[in-house]
Amino acid sequence: MKKFIVIAMLLPSVLGYAYHIEGYISNKKNLKIEDAYILNINRASHTHSNSNGYFNMSDVGIGDTIKISHLQYKEKLILIKEEHLKNTLEIILEEEPLNLSEITISNHLNTLNIITQIELQTNPVNSSQEILRIVPGLIIGQHAGGGKAEQLFLRGFDLDHGTDINITVDGMPVNMVSHAHGQGYADLHFVIPETIKNIDFGKGPYYGSKGNFTTAGYVDFQTKDRIEYNILGMELGSFNTIRTTVLLNLLENNKRNSAYLASELLLTDGPFDSPQNLNRVNLMSKYSFWFKDHSKLSFQASYLKSKWDASGQIPQRLVDSGVIGRFGAVDDTEGGNTSRTNIAFNYFKPISQDLYLKTNAFYSKYDFELYSNFTFYLNDPVYGDQIKQKEDRHIIGLNNELKSISKIGKTEITNQAGLGFRYDIINDVELSHTLNRKKVLNPIQFGNINETNIYSYFSSSIKCGKWLLNPSVRLDHFIFDYYDQLSSEYLSQVKKETAISPKFNIVYSASNNFQVFLKTGKGFHSNDSRLLLSNKVKNAIPAAYGADIGFIWKPYPKLLLNTSLWYLYLQQEFVYVGDEGIVEPSGKTKRYGLDMGLNYQILDWLYFNFDINYAYARSIEEKKGEDFIPLAPEFTSAGGLNFKHNSGFAGSIKYRYISDRPANENNSIIAKGYFITDFNLSYSYKHWTFEIMVENLFDTEWNETQFATESKLMNETIPVEEIHFIPGIPFSLRAKVSFKF
Repeated sequence: MKKFIVIAMLLPSVLGYAYHIEGYISNKKNLKIEDAYILNINRASHTHSNSNGYFNMSDVGIGDTIKISHLQYKEKLILIKEEHLKNTLEIILEEEPLNLSEITISNHLNTLNIITQIELQTNPVNSSQEILRIVPGLIIGQHAGGGKAEQLFLRGFDLDHGTDINITVDGMPVNMVSHAHGQGYADLHFVIPETIKNIDFGKGPYYGSKGNFTTAGYVDFQTKDRIEYNILGMELGSFNTIRTTVLLNLLENNKRNSAYLASELLLTDGPFDSPQNLNRVNLMSKYSFWFKDHSKLSFQASYLKSKWDASGQIPQRLVDSGVIGRFGAVDDTEGGNTSRTNIAFNYFKPISQDLYLKTNAFYSKYDFELYSNFTFYLNDPVYGDQIKQKEDRHIIGLNNELKSISKIGKTEITNQAGLGFRYDIINDVELSHTLNRKKVLNPIQFGNINETNIYSYFSSSIKCGKWLLNPSVRLDHFIFDYYDQLSSEYLSQVKKETAISPKFNIVYSASNNFQVFLKTGKGFHSNDSRLLLSNKVKNAIPAAYGADIGFIWKPYPKLLLNTSLWYLYLQQEFVYVGDEGIVEPSGKTKRYGLDMGLNYQILDWLYFNFDINYAYARSIEEKKGEDFIPLAPEFTSAGGLNFKHNSGFAGSIKYRYISDRPANENNSIIAKGYFITDFNLSYSYKHWTFEIMVENLFDTEWNETQFATESKLMNETIPVEEIHFIPGIPFSLRAKVSFKF
């Protein structure tokens, strides 16, 4: 009888009986490690850790060897024993220099997010502009005065300030609907670069959890839960530039709590003849608490205040004639001020070992005032054409997502169901004709907007062997409400519309080193409430239909290649309108193109990256030769060398390129391209880091933003349409010293 009992106890192990294990992965500072790769070597099954460092693996037997790896940590092997089946594992990984050979190409929908991790680890970011440049294929340019949101280019789009790219920070939206200056306006200046932990991005309208403006793609920034060091930083540079940063750890060596405070002050005059007098201050604080059941609650608050002057766009004819220099101005009374206050809560709750809840709630108070003069004396030959755009906004939002993981045989099914809303209260939205930023000559638009977006989505990721199938559907319901305060009568207009957006993606991972994918889906960008309710447009939620096909390949352990062919059709394009400084809807458009990228670790401490992007963009409803989309980039590229040596030296030399592109519909006016090189070098010794940063290393003459604009100067009798531009920064030098403790 005793022999029978012993045999019965040993039989499951002998036959390879499958058990279940679960655990949490973190580093020595108790920072949870997301997306660690957990591989059962004996059975070739694998899984990944979630945003809370948690993993759950079935099909595990006593005696199996589990390998845990991550791009930034040393590989760890665990021999499964009986005790591991009874207890939740607490696995601690040791940090090591970045190693591309540790990257595993598994059946993830967005494997290329690895690239942003490489960039963040090897090339520290020092400005909000540089944050966005990390995303492959995304080109940016400062629009006017340093305090205004940047102009963005991606996949054949002049995105203006965010019309076709969804940008979020910790789940909180950055894009502004029905904004005073333009639909989708996305000002990221409230983010302190040193607080960024991760950048998640995806191109195209293929993601169920991503809603409004996700046509060309999305970018989601996640901030750190903990900071490793207290940091004091001081930066001095060309054009009277001063930047100070402070990061303070408020709860040091506390495993269940973390809290830190971060601040940034930026002052600069810029290279312009009329100083831009940019003043920007940022404050941010974040508190996180981990419960015994591994739930996590975080609270964060931030504040931005910015004020600046601007020289504005200048006409090429004045520079060519020598009347003004490239950094001169026609009307240097442009500029503005803005502020944003954010409060956000994020809660992660494991309901069971296979079911999780994520909740995000946020409130933003946003003020914006901008003065521009694009056409000079075209419309008003006496006082000029200066305009004022202003708004006072409140944003309230809530996102809830349930995520479940189940297995049927060897098929793993992950379901995500989301429900949420966003409510914008926009008071005193104003467009006025002004003089010297003081006197209102003529109110053009003035009213209040209430805009509501209620949404839900369902997404399923079905992993079966080497295949990943990802069907999803999203439902968005909008309520547009505009009250015109300039009307002599009470005039409140309301429109309601619903959009259904299905998506379907297929990923095939032939091995840990090769993946092919096909992504398809429908997305949208909503229209401005004022245009919609004034009957200038009829479609409230014009759709975008897209498809991507491509591969990701590691032919060698330290070489990563990616290629994608893509197509995108828009029911309605947004175009820039110079005399009002806003974007307005146009007709149907199509785009197709090719994205290619390469990342190569030449030596343990030396990295090379390179990406090229081609896009063909045309209007569908115009005749050939007059179907160009203004400012749509055809060819862009970025890349360079990064190094991070254990001697304490680190740095990079990087370039960005954009080709000549049409500035108007018949391509008779050309926006000139540019090739710019930046350089930085740092040395860290004990608690100190010294850094030198050079922008435009070869002092190239370039135009950062350009528009084909019809304008008239005071002494001109007829208007002229030509390129109006803002010059790009010349050679500039910054030096930074920081102290860690």
